Amino acid sequence: MTGPGPAPTLSVVVPAYNERARLPATLERMRTHLDHAGEPYECLVVDDGSDDGTGRLVEARAASWPQLSCLRLGVNQGKGAAVRTGMLAARGGLRLFSDADLSTPIDELERLRAAVAVGADIAIASRALPGSRVEVRQAWARESMGKAYNRILQILVLPGIHDSQCGFKLFSAAATAACFQPLTTFRFGFDAEVLLRARRAGLTIAEVPVRWENALGTRVNSVRDSTQMLVDLVRLRRRLGRSPHPGSG
Repeated sequence: MTGPGPAPTLSVVVPAYNERARLPATLERMRTHLDHAGEPYECLVVDDGSDDGTGRLVEARAASWPQLSCLRLGVNQGKGAAVRTGMLAARGGLRLFSDADLSTPIDELERLRAAVAVGADIAIASRALPGSRVEVRQAWARESMGKAYNRILQILVLPGIHDSQCGFKLFSAAATAACFQPLTTFRFGFDAEVLLRARRAGLTIAEVPVRWENALGTRVNSVRDSTQMLVDLVRLRRRLGRSPHPGSG
């Protein structure tokens, strides 16, 4: 953890599983942006049971970056578990989680903050709105699976959310507690449960168009993980039902 002291204005949570190769560039870009903003912040990397030295890398960098800390999960538990751990450990009034590949550039955070500033409890990056800029696309098969999943998600659980899976989402502290404390989906399908819980709690979700580019080296297995996400989605519908709030707030 980043230690005692005044609570930061912003927390940035980065789930990481075997990300030793990609993290140095990501952390450098994050530090440059966050230091330049001139506000109190913390950056928490959650090492999800990596076996490639990810945790050691982060801890070494934290020696010269006091706002950085590493939280370690002893064994791999899944992206949802890593994000939940970091978001609940964070102290910021605003809490962003970002994928380790930084496919959504860190400067897009300002778009999300603008949505929160005018009343949203949660702002989520979207690749599927008219103002979105997808500069490097995914492989056709993976992109098609993603679009199909989002369509099914809209029908079964979350009408009005066009892109639930973009790994760049901003929460108020209160929204974090409401969405992540009861979270039970610990792998890639966790975003759907988070957003459904937000809707059921009456929280406002703003979907924000962003600039995005596909990064090489994804940890997602298109067939295996897409299948598991669909299974998780059906289970979620059975447990919590469909969102009672049409639209995205």
